[in-house]
Amino acid sequence: MNPDLSVAIGPLQLPNPVGVASGTFGYGQEYAELLDIGRLGALYTKAVTLEPREGNRPPRLTETPCGLINSIGLANPGLEAFLEHKLPYLRTLACPIVVNVSGSTEDDYVAVVVGIETAVGRLEPGRPTGADAYEINVSCPNVSHGGMSFGTDPHIVENLTSRLRKVTRRALIVKLSPNVTDIGEVAKAAEGGGADAVSCINTLVGMAIDTERCRPLIARGTGGLSGPAIRPVGVACTWKVAQAVRIPVIGLGGIATANDAIEYLLAGAVAVQIGTALFADPRAPLGVLEGIEAWMRKRGVTRTKDIAGMLEFQT
Repeated sequence: MNPDLSVAIGPLQLPNPVGVASGTFGYGQEYAELLDIGRLGALYTKAVTLEPREGNRPPRLTETPCGLINSIGLANPGLEAFLEHKLPYLRTLACPIVVNVSGSTEDDYVAVVVGIETAVGRLEPGRPTGADAYEINVSCPNVSHGGMSFGTDPHIVENLTSRLRKVTRRALIVKLSPNVTDIGEVAKAAEGGGADAVSCINTLVGMAIDTERCRPLIARGTGGLSGPAIRPVGVACTWKVAQAVRIPVIGLGGIATANDAIEYLLAGAVAVQIGTALFADPRAPLGVLEGIEAWMRKRGVTRTKDIAGMLEFQT
């Protein structure tokens, strides 16, 4: 019997738990010839902001011994260009599309979601929208205004989520920052505001320095650390958040293999996202999906959501 890999995120149904993380997969076109996008559980788009953004000045990317520091700064073409040039392509894809939304103010976030809702509302009923859900990025450490500052204050998170809940019926996923004292409290705030799920974690603040030139390797100084180094932090945060809220948790941070993903699922996630690993292996999500299914078959697990209940603590 084939395991049931489907996942429910509020009104959104994912065919399987393996998605690709925002900021690492563009808007899909960049990877179209490298893997079968239709097999993904979800595509989380690159961020969409109200106005176009060029991002931070270079250098804005550097490798570390066990990961990557980026300071891209949410570079994107803005809402108008997204609607005109990106959304039509996204509507052709066979997997669920989760649009990542960011902004400098709460009004920016609301304007982006309203703009997308208005655009897809003009489509004929039953047609693919290219925007099946929203991931609300309140946790980017690489911008000067907005970004992570929203995600560190539970009151702001709850208020922003509540405002967005009023303008869309689509699933709302709030992306959490690990750069906080109590991630569980922020998750509760998102739940209180009406979020259908939370995703965790975004990148950790990191810094690398060129000791010969006595300069940071990132022009802005600090950036977001991703990759294998942050996986234990991500797993721990996922476990804490899963204990704190009743809504689904989507885990990400340092996932490259099926075993990595299963760690997150055992910690309480119902789905995962793969990011930095895509740069080394664009087909990594399909390998992870196949590995999860094989693991479930071996243990007689029939549903993905049952994996969380298998975690046992030593007594």
